[in-house]
Amino acid sequence: MLLAIDVGNTNSVIALYDGDRALATWRTSTSSSRTADEYAVWLSQLMAMANYKLSDITDCVISSVVPQSLFHVRNLSRRYFNREPFVVSADTIPGVDVRIAKPSEAGADRLVNAVGAFVAYGGPLIVVDSGTATNFDIVAADGAFEGGVIAPGINLSMQALHDAAAQLPRVAIQKPPQVIGKDTVGAMQSGVFWGYVSLIEGLLARIKAEYPAPMKVVATGGVASLFEGATPSIDIFDHDLTIRGLFEVYKRVKAKR
Repeated sequence: MLLAIDVGNTNSVIALYDGDRALATWRTSTSSSRTADEYAVWLSQLMAMANYKLSDITDCVISSVVPQSLFHVRNLSRRYFNREPFVVSADTIPGVDVRIAKPSEAGADRLVNAVGAFVAYGGPLIVVDSGTATNFDIVAADGAFEGGVIAPGINLSMQALHDAAAQLPRVAIQKPPQVIGKDTVGAMQSGVFWGYVSLIEGLLARIKAEYPAPMKVVATGGVASLFEGATPSIDIFDHDLTIRGLFEVYKRVKAKR
């Protein structure tokens, strides 16, 4: 069985595959101090609940944007699966042309999303990944990664608003019933939520105006579900896009070997 691990800045997603079939998927908060042994304890308990065990794992693929966490999950594979994991980077993904000035700067998560989106939906397209940052990644008609836009994530914006303004409380992010807030909480929720919808719509419109061909828009990421039904600018919501893209990368690597 294959264990696919996608380590993001805020959350990590771990999926167990048997052949082409996803057996289970788990999500945990990312902690750069979580050791390989702690990962093993957490994972063994979840696998036991699904009637699997660590010894069932025969291979491991990792995508990470957190260097310290990468160190620990790499050790998890070495110590508990007795396997050297395959770690995704701009230099290790077969069949993806990275068309930016410095290909090594392309984040593993952005490349994995590009692969997953192209396999599922073709191209050209825009992948909107809403997490700690909000990424707008451009995938060409031939599957190449052509760069994009990186903006602060919605949670960062809400946190910054609370931290920088002494009288503004910490509030949950949700779709408000109306744009004009009637109290402080409502005004903050409207500003962050509809402000981000406008950011998404505005950047998508500018990208499409600049790009020489029609483009589909696919949304994914930990907070993408917040925007479902809020904007017609997003064509498809695919919450498992990144982990499926990571599995597709593994299949390509395995076929090449």
